[in-house]
Amino acid sequence: MRASDDPMAELRATFNGECEDLIEAAQSGLLAMQEGSADAETLNEVFRAVHSIKGGAGAFALEEVVAFAHQFETVLDSVRRGALRPDPDIVLLLLRACDGLSDLVTAARDGPANDPGATAPVLTELQDLAVDDQDEDDPGAGFQVTKLSLNVDAPEAAQPDLDPSSYQIDFTPDDVLYALGNEPLFLFRALAELGALEVSPDIAALPEIENFVPGKSYVGWTLHLSTAASEAEIAEPFEFVDGLCRLGIAPVTAPTDGPPDPAASREPAPPNASDPDRQRAIGLTEGAAGGASANGPGTLSPPPPATLPATVRVGLDRIDNLGNLVGEMIIQHAMLAQSIADTGSTRGSGVSKNLEKLSGLLRESQDCVMTIRAQPLKSLFQRMSRIVREASAAAEKPVRFSTEGEDTEIDKAVIAGLADPLMHMLRNAVDHGLESPEVRAAAGKPAEGSVRLSATHRSGRVLIEVTDDGGGIDRAKMFDTAVARGLVSANADLSEAEIDSLLFLPGFSTAGEVSNLSGRGVGMDVVRSAIRSLGGRIAIRSEHGRGTTFSVSLPLTLAVLDGMIIEVAGERLVLPVHAIIETLTLSNDAVDLCPGGKSLTTVRGQILSVLDLGAELGYRAPVETASGAQALVIALDGAAPIALLADAIHDQRQVVIKGLQGGFGRVPGVAAATILGDGQVALILDPIEIAARAADRTAAQFSSTG
Repeated sequence: MRASDDPMAELRATFNGECEDLIEAAQSGLLAMQEGSADAETLNEVFRAVHSIKGGAGAFALEEVVAFAHQFETVLDSVRRGALRPDPDIVLLLLRACDGLSDLVTAARDGPANDPGATAPVLTELQDLAVDDQDEDDPGAGFQVTKLSLNVDAPEAAQPDLDPSSYQIDFTPDDVLYALGNEPLFLFRALAELGALEVSPDIAALPEIENFVPGKSYVGWTLHLSTAASEAEIAEPFEFVDGLCRLGIAPVTAPTDGPPDPAASREPAPPNASDPDRQRAIGLTEGAAGGASANGPGTLSPPPPATLPATVRVGLDRIDNLGNLVGEMIIQHAMLAQSIADTGSTRGSGVSKNLEKLSGLLRESQDCVMTIRAQPLKSLFQRMSRIVREASAAAEKPVRFSTEGEDTEIDKAVIAGLADPLMHMLRNAVDHGLESPEVRAAAGKPAEGSVRLSATHRSGRVLIEVTDDGGGIDRAKMFDTAVARGLVSANADLSEAEIDSLLFLPGFSTAGEVSNLSGRGVGMDVVRSAIRSLGGRIAIRSEHGRGTTFSVSLPLTLAVLDGMIIEVAGERLVLPVHAIIETLTLSNDAVDLCPGGKSLTTVRGQILSVLDLGAELGYRAPVETASGAQALVIALDGAAPIALLADAIHDQRQVVIKGLQGGFGRVPGVAAATILGDGQVALILDPIEIAARAADRTAAQFSSTG
């Protein structure tokens, strides 16, 4: 049997996907609690998320996940009841518990990648808190993980010496209750702890086997409970399925020696509208027509379900295939446009008008595919909060971590490639950027350092910044370290931006000793390489004593690109539009040749280096005159712009990116390729790498001449 034909495999895959969403929701709530912006409902959402994971894990007999989640939700319930105060230490423990639960779910899905006992310390702390909060008569003490059973008999426990009352509970789950991993059996067990419980299933809606639809809810239950508990206490187990079921709770007016009379139990007492706790606990409202409903007058009915957008889970490979097809259509459109232009068709002709309409539809199609592939950065930002917590503990520096713009959307492929660079930058911010608490106190700063991760859309790209309020970059120390390691000459006259860029040199580190976080000279050069591979660029801003900001600019997608078509030595090339500041035509006296073969020009009062693209790419020897040459002013990472010389600038157009790594490996100065309208392949250049290679060559010439 294929995996796709195995219904349990499909259910397990659905459970895994839902666990990701539930853990993300729990992390969001806990981070809001850490920032002090949470309310009671936020805590309830965290509790429901953890409980849903426990219910789903129980269905698949994931006992380690169930046991951990149970202790987790026990502590959460203590916070909900007010038995535990959610001070910063408790919230930090809950965040660590969320990390541990995520690790266990991942290990259950992919197999253990780390030490299986890594979550044991957190579990012990949760158990200690639960024991401290538990009453010795608490029936929940000594919880044991058990596999699912149809036996809902209550565990023997001392019942209060009070006259019990009888209640009838009508409970019918909606389809979505099961889809979210909830299990009615756990609800019944919770009710059984309140008193004597009788459960009667209603299977009237159960179809024949050939008409059975997996995932659809067919069975409801009528429960009779004799208890001294209040209605609010009876309703409490149903809080986390509020809106996911049809629920009615009514006292039985005439208790008998046998089971309550169903007819009598259908006449519940009217709800007390002045009792907000009861309304909030049950989460139900009266029927629309004077409180009447199909169950009889005065019966409580659930609120109308919230209107949510319908969703469907689709494999990323299918979305990639759709994107590739749209990309091929864009290429075919360019070829068609070229063919029509070759026939001499005028712009106002019917064919040209229809072609323009097709162009608009294709761009809309591409935008739709980008929207499908786009995901908010929220999940990535939440993962980074864990990195900061771990780095804070390792460096013994208290850190306040905040995020902004986590709903900013970007291509999923970009998000996947961004995780490691962000991890390096945040670790460096904690280890190198922030001072020790003692140094901060001496400088008049709070002992707790601040690290902020933000994202925003800007000019068709996404700008991500990592900011700390530490001591800033010690440029004198950096320069001395670079000289000592032979990375620059002692006579080099470097600007602040050029000194900051030394951070990205391979092997550069100012750490005095090797630690778990840094000191081996591996990190920021990897960061820059990873950002460039995503079509992005990185820059640094730092102020001594005030802190440092790393800014990363990334494309929204890796599928298409707005490019400028240029010509060099008879070859057509593409430069990314986002890197171009302006274009201009040079005169012969506008370029000055300096010793070492380096050319300079002045643009709007700023001196820029001039690079001949034809020579840099090896197409031809350097031009002897710049008269009439086209120059493109290119923005660089944290350094002065440069001017690239081209023979001609044609036009701007949207191009489909085709990777070269699979067939040709990495080509210096070339990011990718595309297919133009005439069917010819054009290389997409990486101007930042071209400039960096030229700078390295100039530096080598400078060093060799003394």
